[in-house]
Amino acid sequence: MSAEDNPTAKGAAMAREKLAQAKADAARRGQLPRREPRRRAAGPRREGGDPQLFGRAIADLLADRGWERSAAVGGVFGRWGDIVGPDLAAHTRPESFDDGVVLIAADSTAWATQVRMLARTLVRRLNEELGDGTVTKVKVRGPQNAPRPSGGLRVTGSRGPGDTYG
Repeated sequence: MSAEDNPTAKGAAMAREKLAQAKADAARRGQLPRREPRRRAAGPRREGGDPQLFGRAIADLLADRGWERSAAVGGVFGRWGDIVGPDLAAHTRPESFDDGVVLIAADSTAWATQVRMLARTLVRRLNEELGDGTVTKVKVRGPQNAPRPSGGLRVTGSRGPGDTYG
């Protein structure tokens, strides 16, 4: 039976092709798995087919793929209220993390100003959670309202200025 007729061989070839494509995509994004070997845990060696703890399996997967930082940032975003406190968390939310910059959305201009004044403290606190140098800057975005209409201000139903004589 040739490889073309064998469905198992076709599936394996397709899997190899998809894996190569995923690695190429990750390389373009700069997210290739680590090249250096991981440290082995002390204790008895686990065989490939032996069951392992779920948390350990997830930690190994994150380490293999190089996703530890992304997972840590997601954890910080999920625990935002615990990290910044309930008052600040009630009026702000983290929106993105890219190249060391955290974008925070505030629900009013007053809270946006408050977060800008606390930016240094926030960078320090976030780096305590994520590791030194992970967060370099905090950007703050205020509320996103519709643009104000141009031109003079108008009052519906007004007959003009009421301060005229006559």
